[in-house]
Amino acid sequence: MCLAVPGKVLRIEERDGTRMASVDFGGVVKEVCLEYVPDLRVGEYTIVHVGFALQRLDEESARQTLELFANLGLLKEEFGDPWQAAEDAQRAEDVPRPGGAQPPGDEARREVRL
Repeated sequence: MCLAVPGKVLRIEERDGTRMASVDFGGVVKEVCLEYVPDLRVGEYTIVHVGFALQRLDEESARQTLELFANLGLLKEEFGDPWQAAEDAQRAEDVPRPGGAQPPGDEARREVRL
């Protein structure tokens, strides 16, 4: 499911001629394109869909919506649990492969455990 999720603009910068922002979605920070809302400023809230800020939102509406999404489990569904994703990836690497084969490039892979 793809939701339009409210988030708070933490930082704005221009990258290759495109206005981009780091946006906090209740603890998950993602990079977002601001081209549709060019006058958005740091500290303001916006509604984001598939990586694009679509409109400005007041803080109270953003807070209420994030709280509702969290209670319904929609934030985890939309963003996933980054710790669980890392654990799942580690488990997948630990699964023996048929014939002991290693995927290409594994010989240079460094082990990272959380």
